[in-house]
Amino acid sequence: MKRRFLLSVLAASPLIIFAPQAHALDDTKPQQEIKREPLIVHTHDGRSLLFQVEVARTMDQQTIGLMWRKSVPADGGMLFDWNAPRNSQMWMRNTLVPLDMVFINEDGTIRAIAENTVPRSLSVIDSNGPVRATLELAAGTTEKNDIRVGDRITTPAIASMAEAASAPARAPAKKTD
Repeated sequence: MKRRFLLSVLAASPLIIFAPQAHALDDTKPQQEIKREPLIVHTHDGRSLLFQVEVARTMDQQTIGLMWRKSVPADGGMLFDWNAPRNSQMWMRNTLVPLDMVFINEDGTIRAIAENTVPRSLSVIDSNGPVRATLELAAGTTEKNDIRVGDRITTPAIASMAEAASAPARAPAKKTD
């Protein structure tokens, strides 16, 4: 009898330990907007597209990300700076709008793109290799602006990607419905 009780307590302990953290994510409201910084996408056909993105540097900023936001500006988004190359695994928990996720190598080249991710999905969206940063944009932005794997990103927000643009940047195309 004591053994069965002890086993049931041990089996339930992860639920007791981790349940408050999972519940905390459900109660999270949108974080205060983080200071926007310029980011330029240099496309394969010579265009330079200017975005003003929030840069999530701290663990708290990265944990909340774009959760609970009702929209993402056409020329905005959020850049997650991992500080060093690592495998980036994202999800859409509590994210109300679809996003395009752009996975960026240390040198600023785009490694992979996950387009039109599903809101509130718990499926893992993986960079499939080490990246320096992950950029979240409004869904449809990469297709509308013909942003592709191999295109290059520069931003003063990340030193290894800080080199100045060689051509003047223009705002990305706005989504028309």
